[in-house]
Amino acid sequence: MPADTVSVTGWGRTAPTAARLIRPRTYEEAAAAVRECGARGGIPRGLGRAYGDAAQNAGGAVIDMTALDRVHAIDVDGGTVLCDAGVSLHRLMQVLLPLGWFVPVTPGTRQVTVGGAIGADIHGKNHHVSGAFSRHVLSLELLTADGEIRTVSPGTPLFDATAGGMGLTGVILTATLRLLPVETSLMSVDTERASDLDDLMDRLTATDHLYRYSVAWIDLLARGGATGRAVLTRGDHAPLDALRAGTRARRDPLAFRPARLPSPPALFPEGLLSRRTVGLFNEFWYRKAPRARTGELQRISTFFHPLDGIPHWNRVYGRGGFVQYQFVVSHGQEDALRRIVRRISEHRCPSFLAVLKRFGDADPGWLSFPVPGWTLALDIPANLPGLGALLDELDEEVAAVGGRVYLAKDSRLRPELLAAMYPRVADFRALRAETDPRGVFTSDLSRRLAL
Repeated sequence: MPADTVSVTGWGRTAPTAARLIRPRTYEEAAAAVRECGARGGIPRGLGRAYGDAAQNAGGAVIDMTALDRVHAIDVDGGTVLCDAGVSLHRLMQVLLPLGWFVPVTPGTRQVTVGGAIGADIHGKNHHVSGAFSRHVLSLELLTADGEIRTVSPGTPLFDATAGGMGLTGVILTATLRLLPVETSLMSVDTERASDLDDLMDRLTATDHLYRYSVAWIDLLARGGATGRAVLTRGDHAPLDALRAGTRARRDPLAFRPARLPSPPALFPEGLLSRRTVGLFNEFWYRKAPRARTGELQRISTFFHPLDGIPHWNRVYGRGGFVQYQFVVSHGQEDALRRIVRRISEHRCPSFLAVLKRFGDADPGWLSFPVPGWTLALDIPANLPGLGALLDELDEEVAAVGGRVYLAKDSRLRPELLAAMYPRVADFRALRAETDPRGVFTSDLSRRLAL
């Protein structure tokens, strides 16, 4: 296997480090890659959509799993698929949608691998109904530090450590997933405006149970009485009878045709995403949204993954890159959410990608992010003055009310806050010490947080 020393970074492009990149093409080569990691260990990597340093390993090895991308078996009647961990959600949609099945959980991009989806225990707009990705994994094969391939089932300590474990328990080779039946590749979408944060939370609380998918874009530059104003978008998979007879959509209801736009230039002008330009965009986006609209038909790609249509969209933040900050606070801690939104607004963070959702029941993974409550995610240019101090203060507020930040997006959390956010972290460390005493699996994130 070729192993080249390359610069590796997360999707936020904030802290590149050099590592040996190994790309196995067989399970045997994956086992050899684990044996040959060296003193600095190795970490599996998929399509590089972790925003921070979870799939980086300075001075060590990074094991690129994307060549292991076979779909082995589909049970069309039972609604399950067995596939390699390097298969992307995009590829699964291409294969499964024509058969009337959809992935059970998708984040804001379909350019993630199944292994990455399990390792980050990704969530989507349907968490309040369906939970996180690992809840739909029936079994997986895990290559552990001792070179063994273990079949791991839900409800076992190794499964609960692997789901959300950021690749630190081993290399996922295959997974069997439970799928969601659909009649079309379109979504039926309702859109409405909320005048402020309280109005938004009231609407979500009152009606989320009526929708499988629910999310709100929130204007974090709005202040005063408009603080937290938002556009609320909710929907479900459109049934066949929602498509008009004689239309292209009715003739081919399960077609998957994602749109694609040109890439931004490799060198994007610095300072383009200023408070002024983002403020203008946010004003336009809020005013453009209908006060209330129901039953609009949208492509799956439009509803779930609008940014996937713009390759390398992360370039728009310039050379400095960006930080994606996502936290969750429990139901009953709405005052903490209000304070945090107010702080972000007062700091004038130029974020045009900010979303608020409600989570349902907690997931079993020891380091899985979702707990019942409110989660806010926002992108912020990394070079914003005072950003580090602001986020440190927000971390402390989140931890003080029993909330947590999402490790798949983190690049700067202080390790002393981790135990307050993730009460099972001691169990995770103990299992790692038992199954990987030599520290074969390691990453920049694991060193930073002493995982």
